[in-house]
Amino acid sequence: ICEAYQIMKALGLSQNEMAAQFEKWNSEELDSFLIEITRDILNYKDGKGYLLERIRDTAGQKGTGKWTAIAALQYGVPVTLIGEAVFSRCLSALKDERVSASKQLNGPSVKAKVEELPKFLNHIKHALYCAKIVSYAQGFMLMREAAKENKWNLNYGGLA
Repeated sequence: ICEAYQIMKALGLSQNEMAAQFEKWNSEELDSFLIEITRDILNYKDGKGYLLERIRDTAGQKGTGKWTAIAALQYGVPVTLIGEAVFSRCLSALKDERVSASKQLNGPSVKAKVEELPKFLNHIKHALYCAKIVSYAQGFMLMREAAKENKWNLNYGGLA
């Protein structure tokens, strides 16, 4: 979701336009709590304007992703999406290092552009949908392996 936001921002979409896109996606196959709150966060304004631009770009952790990644390693299951999410949060916590690096390394100088914005936004939607399916598949693979090793009888349909 963060990458989708960053791509749309690089393309010059306003917060209102991004919020509208997330709202559209939430009414389709991406319907989820995370897509919904992303829309809400993008729309949130107070007396000083949009809140999102004033939020520090570091993420905290509750530990559930870390526990899942550790369990995946213990069971030998490639839960790559959750692992990468944990690592991204770890990187975001390195604020001072990121600021220092950004002063040394120039970012892209070419403004992002696409020929057909609606078509490109549809590609972003499909990428998010693919990530959603992969995360579910990886989660169920982890549960299956844990169930096999611990002799659990899980009702996967009920868990879904």
